[in-house]
Amino acid sequence: MPTNDPVHVNARGMKCPWPALRAARAMRSADLVTVEADDPNAARELEALTRQHGWGFAETAPDRFQLSRNS
Repeated sequence: MPTNDPVHVNARGMKCPWPALRAARAMRSADLVTVEADDPNAARELEALTRQHGWGFAETAPDRFQLSRNS
């Protein structure tokens, strides 16, 4: 069961699809996940992941993203 406590994923230095895979794993146990990822494809991959699952997506800063469950 997902919790309300945010989970942080540090995926700096990882090439896609690893940031998205790590984020998807974190979303199994959380309602809100923040991701740091510096791969140029990370934003596109993370956004596609959120669309596929019906989650919210936001780029909060360069190389920082937020995934959330839509309530």
